[in-house]
Amino acid sequence: MILTASTPATPEKKPLILVTNDDGITAPGVRKLISIMSELGTVVVVAPDKPQSAMGHAITINNTLYLNQLSPENAEITEYSCSGTPVDCVKMAVSEILREKPDLCVSGINHGSNSSINIIYSGTMSAAVEAGIEGIPAIGFSLADFDWNADFDQAEPFVRKIATEVLKNGLPEGVLLNVNIPKLKKEEIKGIKVCRQAKAQWVEKFDKRQSPGGRNYYWLTGEFVNQDKGEDTDEWALDNGFVSVVPVQFDLTAHHAMQQLNTWKLNE
Repeated sequence: MILTASTPATPEKKPLILVTNDDGITAPGVRKLISIMSELGTVVVVAPDKPQSAMGHAITINNTLYLNQLSPENAEITEYSCSGTPVDCVKMAVSEILREKPDLCVSGINHGSNSSINIIYSGTMSAAVEAGIEGIPAIGFSLADFDWNADFDQAEPFVRKIATEVLKNGLPEGVLLNVNIPKLKKEEIKGIKVCRQAKAQWVEKFDKRQSPGGRNYYWLTGEFVNQDKGEDTDEWALDNGFVSVVPVQFDLTAHHAMQQLNTWKLNE
């Protein structure tokens, strides 16, 4: 089954595109994404008012949420900042701001890669997942460069191409895209590869220190370890100069394990 745009674009009606991120509404990555999407459709931005990286799929339940409209009423691009998480931003956009379901939600462009296991922690990708849960075709974009002043121009043609294809073709039901772009000049990037998520993990450590008052505190550190030598993974693609595109599903059921579990004597 194909999940098509909620209201197909016509010459009279541009696609409605929701833009969000986790680095905050002023981040250079999201500003570049807004610029690209404004060429493809009508853009509404709902993004965090401060950095919300590594928030995963967190939502705000014990605090109030605030929305601030940053753009004038008749502006070409409507922009809101939200005091909550990236997932809160999508929920607020769908429930409180938009009068119709967007044709596309794009999240990013993240400052730093969200390949492999990083998708679990990523606020960028969790915003895209939330859009997918809402039935909106969604893409998370990340550039493998953590520098705040990274050159996002290198990502532009690939972001435009992938977003255009999703607007044109839709996505399979329950699927969204995790797109990572290598830290290379655009003329050095070899192309786009559809990949699987590499089997990798963070080997974490905590840097333990002590405050002047004698209280211990900790900084999380760690090393990213890729155990996957396959040439069909997102890590391989990035290491070899390709943009990686991983189709992601939010149904976490391990379907392959159900048969084995059904052999257990659970009801005896």
